[in-house]
Amino acid sequence: KEAQYLTAIRELISKDLSEPYSIYVYRYFLYQWADLCYMVSVVVCKLEPHRDGPMRGYIAMLAVRKEHRGRGIASKLVRMAMDGMIAKDADEIALETEIDNIPSLKLYERLGFLRTKRLHRYYLNGNSAYRMVLYLKEGVALKQTQMPYDPLY
Repeated sequence: KEAQYLTAIRELISKDLSEPYSIYVYRYFLYQWADLCYMVSVVVCKLEPHRDGPMRGYIAMLAVRKEHRGRGIASKLVRMAMDGMIAKDADEIALETEIDNIPSLKLYERLGFLRTKRLHRYYLNGNSAYRMVLYLKEGVALKQTQMPYDPLY
């Protein structure tokens, strides 16, 4: 578990706690009591030009452990991701979510995302998705891209 979590754990704790713990302290706890150490959520994003057009932020993954849901953690993570992308001059932020994931749809719609496309059988499990986009700047939805239309993109 060290390679997977240690860097993230150290970064989080060093930002929020005043004590400068050595790597050995983390290892001491993780190796002996890994079952009592918890990572409850994650958001994974990127920001790059979309088809030579607007700067598009993208929320690739958002997950909150089931037992920690309903506490506003997902909303906070998405807002943090949005703020980070806005600070880097994003024109829009996009994502996909399963069409039957009502809590996810409500979360993103509450934050201003619009359903822009239905993607039939998008996921490996056969479920369809909605592409959702939050337009951050006026006129972004109307911008023309330099690349020809690709229905598979």
